[in-house]
Amino acid sequence: MDPEVAATLSPASAARDPQKAFTRYAWGLLGYTLLVILFGAVVRITGSGAGCGQHWPSCNGELLRMPQTLKTSIEYAHRATSGLSVLAIVGLLAAAFRIYPRGHVVRRAALLAFAMILVEALIGALLVKLRLVENDASLGRIFALPLHLISTALLTAALTWCAYFARVGALERPPLPGAARALLLLAGFGILLVSATGAVTALGDTVFPAQAIGLAARFREDQGASANLLQRMRAIHPFLAVGVAAWVAYAAALLPAYRPGTRVRRASQCLAGAVCLQVMAGVVNIGLSAPGLLQIVHLLLANLTWICLILLAATLRGAPLSPAPR
Repeated sequence: MDPEVAATLSPASAARDPQKAFTRYAWGLLGYTLLVILFGAVVRITGSGAGCGQHWPSCNGELLRMPQTLKTSIEYAHRATSGLSVLAIVGLLAAAFRIYPRGHVVRRAALLAFAMILVEALIGALLVKLRLVENDASLGRIFALPLHLISTALLTAALTWCAYFARVGALERPPLPGAARALLLLAGFGILLVSATGAVTALGDTVFPAQAIGLAARFREDQGASANLLQRMRAIHPFLAVGVAAWVAYAAALLPAYRPGTRVRRASQCLAGAVCLQVMAGVVNIGLSAPGLLQIVHLLLANLTWICLILLAATLRGAPLSPAPR
């Protein structure tokens, strides 16, 4: 192992250097946040969103209680883990302002993470209060879920940015070329758009599980005269996902040429690999009519793809400038 890496992983070294301890904490918090996100999918898949009634933040009118049903247990546990996320991000923000100087990128990222966890809590509360849970298929829920997903994406982006630059520092770097920034922005927008349509599709898979056997029969079922809007929208996501995946893979192949380096190349390869895995998981998901476990795997890969893009952007920000590729 590289001696420098070994020193970073040493507990004694982390104790002597608060930035190393902060870096570990930030990466750990990102991992924990991913688990909370996946737990939220479990709540949706099991129809446990109304497990605590319309009460929030209490559960059926009580803050501390022993759940009587499985759905209440799942919803209560999700609220508890989400509440711990809020406290952990408050700790991240406090540590960022204590350890890093004014204007440091880590401070700004921690502030964004704090703002987004508050937005997440507000959206979660509205979903419960307005009964946009369980088998609700209203337009309100259809609009709320993509907003929920986008706020989650901004939260994980902020945590990733915070963790990455916790050790890199706030050095002055040449600005990224405009073409490279455009590639990153379009790739990011594409991933968010696909994720938003994926959230709506996942809701349709939960509320209106496919009954027909075979892709052609399922397509006719989803586009039938009596089909719900969620069923009709199911056909949009796969085609959009394939197109965006091709674009993101293309961008990942081009970007290292702007600022060559080992870190940039590895981040680009991770992004391309995550995109390929996500497409394969999507194909299997469609073929098996979106079973709950595979939906969770699909969501995990979507989040990892997004994080890989953020890491690629971060490594590009810190890499030396190179002429644009021809």
